[in-house]
Amino acid sequence: MDYVNAFWVGGLICALVQILMEKTKMLPGRIMVLLVCGGAVLGALQIYGPLKDFAGAGASVPLLGFGDTLWEGVKEAVDTDGFIGIFKGGFTASAAGISAALVFGYLASLIFQPKMKNQV
Repeated sequence: MDYVNAFWVGGLICALVQILMEKTKMLPGRIMVLLVCGGAVLGALQIYGPLKDFAGAGASVPLLGFGDTLWEGVKEAVDTDGFIGIFKGGFTASAAGISAALVFGYLASLIFQPKMKNQV
């Protein structure tokens, strides 16, 4: 049942984002920023934690989950380090995920030889 919950929650998040992309003229970068900030706000309001507990990877993998991870890191760092935790908490919490994305992206570029798209 965990897989089913992850599938439908993650699919619902992705479907809502796809509708946002299709029905508005927002650029993808702005939508990504909106999702990360939205995840941080939902984490601060203690709404996203129960959703992650329910849906697992279906809620933690999308960009909303990244925003929640940043929020959790900042909250924990502020509790332990005070004011300076505002600046270092997000980096500490997300360092492993960002590092993995960079390493695997680099390895993929070595294997698949990426090409630049022609700008129109």
